[in-house]
Amino acid sequence: MLAFLDSFFTDNPSAPSAIEIIIAVSVSLVLNLLVALLYKSTYRGKSYSQDYAHTLVIIGTVVTIIILIVRGEGGGQIAFGMFAAFSIIRFRRNMNQARDLAFIFVSMATGLSVGALPLSQLWLAVVLLAIVGLAVVLLAKGDLFAPTRVSHNLRVRVTNDINYDEVFAPIFAQYTEDVSLRSVESSQAGMMTELRYGVTLSDSRKIAEFMEKMQVACGNNRVLLTTLRGNDLGV
Repeated sequence: MLAFLDSFFTDNPSAPSAIEIIIAVSVSLVLNLLVALLYKSTYRGKSYSQDYAHTLVIIGTVVTIIILIVRGEGGGQIAFGMFAAFSIIRFRRNMNQARDLAFIFVSMATGLSVGALPLSQLWLAVVLLAIVGLAVVLLAKGDLFAPTRVSHNLRVRVTNDINYDEVFAPIFAQYTEDVSLRSVESSQAGMMTELRYGVTLSDSRKIAEFMEKMQVACGNNRVLLTTLRGNDLGV
């Protein structure tokens, strides 16, 4: 029985059999599905793309196929295959986050490792992906390297009879660590003034209280607070 199995699982990297190719592509598909799942579970923005997740799976699996096809004696053909695999990656859309590019490399590295390693060493690809995945989860779920304070953009509208410098000053002094006026714009045919501030709250747990006092100070006009992560709080 063992001899029969050995005929299918060969350690000769220059001559992968048909069954080895099928197994390698299947393993690559499963691992890259896990990469896509990892991307989805740790995504923190507001523009998640299902198409991008599908692309991660497809790219990693196709890279494995390329490496299996060009794999031959010596490392020259494998190196050529790696170069070809990286050169085919061209995106027609802008990536919203830098981590999107990182996941492309994770997917490609998974595909490369599965395609280049003999079947008896595919556990290395699994272990390495597990290590990378654990690191990504810790970074995302642990919110590591986050700023000590959450900065916001504040937009308010006031009537022209309100001296906003004097009215807002005590509120800013109580709830913020830093405030900078970014723009002043006339709106509604000159009847209103729209102000935009960059603020750093001293305690993000008091956002509701801060918003309430700002709304009263601006005469119950619109107040919009936007975090750097894109979450809007408006009244």
